[in-house]
Amino acid sequence: MIRTVEQLNSKIEVCTKCLEDKLKGLDEKRHIVLCGGTGCLSSHSDQIKAKFEEVLAAKGLADKATVNLVGCFGFCSQGPFVKIYPEDTLYRLVKIDDVEEIVEQDIKNGKIVERLLYVDPATKEKVVKQDEINFYKKQRRVALYGCGVINPEDINESLGMGGFQGLKTALSKSRQEVVDEVLASGLRGRGGGGFPTGRKWQFALNSPGDEKYVVCNGDEGDPGAFMDRSILEGNPLAVIEGMVIAGYAIGAQNGYFYVRAEYPIAVKRLRIAIRQAEELGLLGDNILGTDFSFRCHIRLGAGAFVCGEETALLNSIEGKRGMPRPRPPFPAVKGLWGKPTIVNNVETLACVPYILRNGSATFAAVGTEKSKGTKVFALGGKVNNVGLVEVPMGTTLRELIYDIGGGIPGGKKFKAIQTGGPSGGCLTTEYLDEPIDFDNLVAKGSMMGSGGAIVMDEDNCMVDVAKFYMEFICDESCGKCTPCRIGTKRMLEILTRITEGKGTMEDLDELEQLSDTVKTNSLCALGQTSANPINSTIAHFRDEYIAHIVDKKCPAHVCKNLMEYHIDPEKCIGCGMCAKGCPAGCITRTDYIAPNHKLASMKIDAQKCVKCGACMSTCKFKAIEKR
Repeated sequence: MIRTVEQLNSKIEVCTKCLEDKLKGLDEKRHIVLCGGTGCLSSHSDQIKAKFEEVLAAKGLADKATVNLVGCFGFCSQGPFVKIYPEDTLYRLVKIDDVEEIVEQDIKNGKIVERLLYVDPATKEKVVKQDEINFYKKQRRVALYGCGVINPEDINESLGMGGFQGLKTALSKSRQEVVDEVLASGLRGRGGGGFPTGRKWQFALNSPGDEKYVVCNGDEGDPGAFMDRSILEGNPLAVIEGMVIAGYAIGAQNGYFYVRAEYPIAVKRLRIAIRQAEELGLLGDNILGTDFSFRCHIRLGAGAFVCGEETALLNSIEGKRGMPRPRPPFPAVKGLWGKPTIVNNVETLACVPYILRNGSATFAAVGTEKSKGTKVFALGGKVNNVGLVEVPMGTTLRELIYDIGGGIPGGKKFKAIQTGGPSGGCLTTEYLDEPIDFDNLVAKGSMMGSGGAIVMDEDNCMVDVAKFYMEFICDESCGKCTPCRIGTKRMLEILTRITEGKGTMEDLDELEQLSDTVKTNSLCALGQTSANPINSTIAHFRDEYIAHIVDKKCPAHVCKNLMEYHIDPEKCIGCGMCAKGCPAGCITRTDYIAPNHKLASMKIDAQKCVKCGACMSTCKFKAIEKR
């Protein structure tokens, strides 16, 4: 049990030396770590770990190496990962069958298994160390600090990487000094709105009340976003420490983690971290010998997107239906159970210990004038290097997509990137060299959001993209206010008509008018930003809307009602494989005899075709195309 600052210093010193010895091999052991994030676990990294332990024991090497699961490595498209210390050798796309070779060749004989190394797509050279891979070179880990390095279920490893040093610093200051430090850092909320964190804390500190609360928003609902989940899975104690510091700063004694139930691994590790912190005395009564007491609680959300809005989230914690409240009063004045409450998302709280540990000036030295620090993005879609990245604010979209993301697969042409999820908008090639920060993205018609970044190429239909996000919004609208409940439904109906070839130019005008109405009159940010994907796609890809409406064609060949499959008789050899694979039975032979062969070619009956694409995937001669 740690009861004083001196005891904490002693514990940190021991844990730091232990972790350093482990990573540098000074304990004369090899240390094998595997990615234990959700993505790699779904590819059996836990079973790979068990296989390592089995093989090491069978070869009599159990005392020569340790095996452990850590947090997300970030480079999700190349997982599962195995990293071996102290050499820092990184193996990717590891399978259970690869374990024996790694143990025999690397652990036993000290030779690298070259076939499992990452190969740079540009130079075709094999890369041994993680930091030498382009995906990692421009990244800087602040919120993700410790993820992919430490065991998230061992508080000693967290302490070895600076855990709770920020809390120690905070408790040596007054509450106002802690708030001032966060204000000076320029930290803005990473959950989407970008509101200055220190100002929110100041409001709560100034609000009178015998009870105050800190709430961590872990209800990450954007399609394709997994930033908060990965932080909670990789270093939950950093978020806990951030919450405790926030609690001290505003005078709260209780904090609530609101995490969606679809994140079972994150919830499990968070529970373990809370228990371990309590056992050490870093949570509970009279922390580090002070009169400050703080406890953490967990509440599971049922996956409603609207509960990412802070007042809807507070209603859900209170056991009510997750629906937004009118503001003002804001939660900092009247929040959870009517008491002053600050709501910060996972990434925001993960940055707080770094600021208190290293100083506000260190944090503020990175980023742009109005957007300090780093930002975590879930980079996905039509990009080679799919994964989780943390870059300094001010990094350009080109750097994110091409340097870190590795560009577009198959040499396809970049079309747009959707940032901010359903609340954001599309940014096109003209914005590739724009710096990423809160204000700049809003000025360009999008927003930072929580950090989702979906890349699209020439094969994406932007009308269909807008329809996809509107379907999501309609499903997730809580229905409390009429503009959002009815307006989003009407917008979806119009988009559906357009993608089915039934739209008119009047529909396009109505769509723009509805967008303005819903944005202006909706109660919460879900409705206020719901039309952003529509507005941005119309602004940048109006010609695609017109093609759907006037020409009754989908230029990207995505919208089924506006698409036909056609067989080129000059390429078709009449083998009939496409007909055998057609579930609708709409492909028959013709009497056409091409000059280069003797067989008849095949023909598709457009009236019967269900446009499933089975024929196209079956044809080995690329004779079938979409029109």
